[in-house]
Amino acid sequence: MTAIDTAPFSREEIAAESIKLEEYEEIVKRLGRHPNKAELGMFGVMWSEHCCYKNSRPLLKNFPTCGDRVLVGPGENAGVIDLGEGLHLAFKIESHNHPSAIEPFQGAATGVGGILRDIFTMGARPIAILNSLRFGKLDNPRTRRILTGVVEGISHYGNSVGVPTVGGEIYFDVAYSGNPLVNAMALGLMETADIVKAGASGVGNPVLYVGSTTGRDGMGGASFASAELSEDSADDRPAVQVGDPFLEKSLIEACLEAFKTGAVVAAQDMGAAGLTCSTSEMAAKGGVGISLNLDDIPIRETEMTSYEYLLSESQERMLFVAEKGREQELIEIFHKWELHAVVAGEVIANPIIRIVHHGDVAAEIPAKALAENTPVYKREIVSQAPEYAQKAWQWTSDSLPPCHEEGIGNQTWKDLLLQLLGTPSLASKAWIYRQYDHQVQNNTVLLPGKGDATVIRARRQTESVQTYRGVAATTDCNGRYVYLDPYQGAMLAVAEAARNLSCVGAQPAAITNNLNFGSPEKPVGYWQLAKACQGIAEACTQLDTPVTGGNVSLNNETLDHQGILQPIYPTPVIGMVGLVEDVRNICGQGWHSQGDLVYLLGTWEATLGGSEYLATVQQTVAGKPPEIDFSLEQQVQRACRNGIKQGLVNSAHDCADGGIAVALAECCLSGNFGVEVTLSPSNSQRWDECLFGEGTSRILVSVSPDNQQQWEAFLQQQLGNAWQQIGIVTGKVLNINSTLVVSLDEMRETTESAIATR
Repeated sequence: MTAIDTAPFSREEIAAESIKLEEYEEIVKRLGRHPNKAELGMFGVMWSEHCCYKNSRPLLKNFPTCGDRVLVGPGENAGVIDLGEGLHLAFKIESHNHPSAIEPFQGAATGVGGILRDIFTMGARPIAILNSLRFGKLDNPRTRRILTGVVEGISHYGNSVGVPTVGGEIYFDVAYSGNPLVNAMALGLMETADIVKAGASGVGNPVLYVGSTTGRDGMGGASFASAELSEDSADDRPAVQVGDPFLEKSLIEACLEAFKTGAVVAAQDMGAAGLTCSTSEMAAKGGVGISLNLDDIPIRETEMTSYEYLLSESQERMLFVAEKGREQELIEIFHKWELHAVVAGEVIANPIIRIVHHGDVAAEIPAKALAENTPVYKREIVSQAPEYAQKAWQWTSDSLPPCHEEGIGNQTWKDLLLQLLGTPSLASKAWIYRQYDHQVQNNTVLLPGKGDATVIRARRQTESVQTYRGVAATTDCNGRYVYLDPYQGAMLAVAEAARNLSCVGAQPAAITNNLNFGSPEKPVGYWQLAKACQGIAEACTQLDTPVTGGNVSLNNETLDHQGILQPIYPTPVIGMVGLVEDVRNICGQGWHSQGDLVYLLGTWEATLGGSEYLATVQQTVAGKPPEIDFSLEQQVQRACRNGIKQGLVNSAHDCADGGIAVALAECCLSGNFGVEVTLSPSNSQRWDECLFGEGTSRILVSVSPDNQQQWEAFLQQQLGNAWQQIGIVTGKVLNINSTLVVSLDEMRETTESAIATR
């Protein structure tokens, strides 16, 4: 007779906690008995993919995590790197996908709140927020509702808490119609002398609960985040938390003040899985136990059960381990900020989590059984690419209509460029980022829409010392590339992130990633995940950008009209940060001055496979994405960075989605100048491939004619023949080979109305 046969729960009750039957057998084995209801719930959230990475952990171990600048790698609330001059940067990215699909405003808002807590829990003051968003097609009313709610949620929380939202990316594709992606990234500068970590220590030390009260909101949020979305998902609204950014602002100040006293031994945000996660992770990391009395927890609802206490994901709450005898010192700080602070437990020698409620032991579980010794599924990676990929790879541009001098068919090159500029994924995002306060704190150097990456002055509020050091940050991923070839697509995401940093003059330093995928239990889903992880590992090794942490969001699938679960495009979002030695010596993407000379760094090589042009104009998702030459990539990025550092480069912009024609248009619109360009494709290259094909290792730069001789000598030394002067900055018209001529006004009207009027 198995443990399931004698369980005090039905199979349906076990499944309701997102626990597999074989996992229940393992739980009984770990405990030596059947769990009670509260304990079953604790295992359910801690053994979810969101918390324990049971399907992805073997793959994540292959990421490079060490580097000269890395101070804290994976395993803590956030990664930390050394920026020099005594400045340490904490940064992290996490997802709030499923909550945002059900309650867009609160889902996005609490995603921002959660990632901010990961930052200041380390002892860092948050200085910037970025996001990476994916939605369905904008002609769908539900997509518009979700988009509007998510943007309002991000702006509400960020603007209210006083942290600027400075950058990000947004894509629209039918693949995300039922399951939007809302990934939030945050950066912070360390204000404490020592990095605050999560491992509990010191038997007898008090455990403090600080922040807001506990309610029933966010029940089982971690399990909800790890499950597929269905028609019944709307019933899971209680799993979506409710945030209070004004309370979080007080929590930031109180925590940083408390950390500076030296009385805090360890700290942990109560995010996913709430009290269960914070107690078990702190205890497991410290090799000790924690005893917690629920009767001492401040609540805002009556008659809560121990199950509800332990699984609540109410926001703006923290758990501290304090030095014994100094707890009152900390409590007074939180009371000054009008926050709750109580001693709710203590550190114990026995490495267990003991939960007391109404005088009885409500739960008692080995800490490592919840937080470290969790299930791991080592799945087999299929040896051959799935049928869909092999079929897509057979596509060639020979299947496209023939080009002629003016365009394709009855569409001119101007028509096609405007069509691409009016595509929501490529169009201006000004309607969105204008809703964000991106200048609060007065440290934003490069504003949204002005550069390939954001640049923030690395200035601590606690110091009056003048510094010109800064940090650049970006989020990047082309999900269509990863769908067509997960390995190449993931490498391209890392390379583009590094290229975007190089385009503003920053030295790429490290990444955090958010792995958004479908079900790992399906061979195709696991193949996509495994190959993408291999691609990230390879690219990060080649570009010397170690991984300091991140988030895994799997089972991003929804039922289609036939009742079949359809996954999103595999979307491993890369959040990358880089060092800016002097924020006075950076550049944006817009043309700087009329008469400046325009150069292409890199080669003409490009492909229409997986391109925005192929998807938007030809309604085809096929082919292979571009292949990357890391040697050339590094040379191009280095030349761009050094040119900016020497004051030779006036503007720089990566050629990415939409190819060189779209990149030229973006430079024109950002700088409010036109350009005359002569492109020289090879004899075998189609004109649409030259204009709209996408490639790697290509950057457009502009240089003053006064510096032409010095610049070209520098390029010859740095790049050999992998560069070309292609044009000159002019008035108010984009002119490519006299065959594509369009005014700035026409382009601006098209691109700025694409999202706002839908």
